[in-house]
Amino acid sequence: MTKSELVEILLSKAAHVSHRDMETIVNTIFDSMTNALSSGNRIELRGFGTFEVRVREPRQGRNPKSGQKVTLGIRKVPFFKAGKELKEKING
Repeated sequence: MTKSELVEILLSKAAHVSHRDMETIVNTIFDSMTNALSSGNRIELRGFGTFEVRVREPRQGRNPKSGQKVTLGIRKVPFFKAGKELKEKING
């Protein structure tokens, strides 16, 4: 599902909201989530899952083109863990 498809689905459930306003709402939600994660906060959506930032320790990597060893520093990566209800829906 793309962001525009999400906007269309939400518009079908809230016909009184204009398309432009719905795009603004969806963009605001995603921007708020991005800002929360970049600040180091955790996002918990009951019945859906949690988003958090995890730290990856430095390690030795390899350049796939040349084969040279490369040192990769500490990195922060977003992580999603599905909630129990979402897992149950997916698995039937």
